[in-house]
Amino acid sequence: MKYDFLIDTYETERVKVLSIWSEFHDEDLPVRPLQTDPRGRSVREQMVHQCLSEDAWFRTMLGIDVGAPPLPQEETRIAFIKRYAEDSGKRLAILRQQDDHWWEEPAKFFDVDRSRAWVMTRRLTHTSHHRGQQM
Repeated sequence: MKYDFLIDTYETERVKVLSIWSEFHDEDLPVRPLQTDPRGRSVREQMVHQCLSEDAWFRTMLGIDVGAPPLPQEETRIAFIKRYAEDSGKRLAILRQQDDHWWEEPAKFFDVDRSRAWVMTRRLTHTSHHRGQQM
């Protein structure tokens, strides 16, 4: 399939997120890159943003709903890791089931129609760009 590279890239990105999150401890959750600068997200805020943002993109733009709340019930490092691992794993499995036609179908990117492949590419570049800036 010609869009396997998008699935492979998403798989790599989810492993990166989980690997980075595994390096932190619960006491690191309130830490910001520069404590005196409120513009940089804390570790917890970045975890919340990743979970909410990815859930919203997949549901509203790609039509993939994993049927789970995007955030864990308790906001501990391990709970974030488990929630994200489960949800992103389900998304990955659903992506693997799609054919080329699905990837080429139009999807809403905010108020513009784009192919699902374009939306996924945008999501992957958005995630990489922001992760580098925030942490």
